[in-house]
Amino acid sequence: MAEAVGVPFFFDWEVQLMEWLQAHIGNTGVGFWILSNLSAFGEQLLLVVIMGFLYWGLNKEFGKYVGLNVLMVNVWNPMIKNVVLRLRPYMVTDTIKPLRLVDEGADPMDVAAQGYSFPSGHSSNAVTVYGSLAVHEKKRKLLWVVAVVLPLLVGFSRVFVGVHYPTDVLCGWLLGIVVITLVPWLRRVIKNRWLFYGVLLLTAVPGFFFCKTNDYFSSLGMLVGFIFAEPFEEKFVKFENTSNIFRCILRTVGGGLIYFGLNEVLKLPFPKELLDAGNVVSQLIRVLRYAAVIFTVIGVYPMLFKLTDKIWSKKKQEPEPEEKPEEEPVA
Repeated sequence: MAEAVGVPFFFDWEVQLMEWLQAHIGNTGVGFWILSNLSAFGEQLLLVVIMGFLYWGLNKEFGKYVGLNVLMVNVWNPMIKNVVLRLRPYMVTDTIKPLRLVDEGADPMDVAAQGYSFPSGHSSNAVTVYGSLAVHEKKRKLLWVVAVVLPLLVGFSRVFVGVHYPTDVLCGWLLGIVVITLVPWLRRVIKNRWLFYGVLLLTAVPGFFFCKTNDYFSSLGMLVGFIFAEPFEEKFVKFENTSNIFRCILRTVGGGLIYFGLNEVLKLPFPKELLDAGNVVSQLIRVLRYAAVIFTVIGVYPMLFKLTDKIWSKKKQEPEPEEKPEEEPVA
């Protein structure tokens, strides 16, 4: 097992709380399954589903609003992590077990794959996504309940599974609040789109020179892809949203398959040793790969909607076959 390189610091009460939780809840049974899986509300798959359902289906502008907030929190979070360099709890003490790793296929002590601890990315993601929904739809009280409850559950889960200290979670929530306040404010103040994007990139690109973890480079690539996909879609695609839930689901499923499938396909030209090297070349490939994926799903994939809309409209316009009148029985 590799040796994690970073800074081990914590408050005694944090370790004691985590040890108590893991000792009393354990790592088996229904309670463990529920608490560990609460982390999913702040993970990539569910975020893709939520943003995709909005962008491809119900409301394009709403989807872009939530999506940009999420992209920025996922760039800024690892930048902070790579400055603070706080090791995850299980990397510091053997009494805390990693019950749900960030990357299940990698060495638990591989910081490049697992990331640093401070602040909690799942917690900041949860506040950003569900908080963005509530802020955008201010009058929907249920969304405000969701925006409070789900981040609390996600944060508790991250502490229980041993990958974050409570202070990581608290500061993750704070970062999410900053993002959903600051990014929309900048967009209102900076009217020129390219100047607005330039400001965001100025805050994001410096991480390329000091970040060592994969999460930053993936997020930077997605931000770059989004920046070019949005105007491309507005000029060349101009797809229309739909209120039909079935079509929203189909569009979301298709976009999700392209997102995850294309990501794997774009790895094929490169040897695994290069992709896992963690050097400038491998990280640049990661940035370009994720930029291509996001550009495709945001800008190119919606071109298919015009074709499917025509097919859908044609089916709706086809007259139903007339029922033949029943013949009267011959007397």
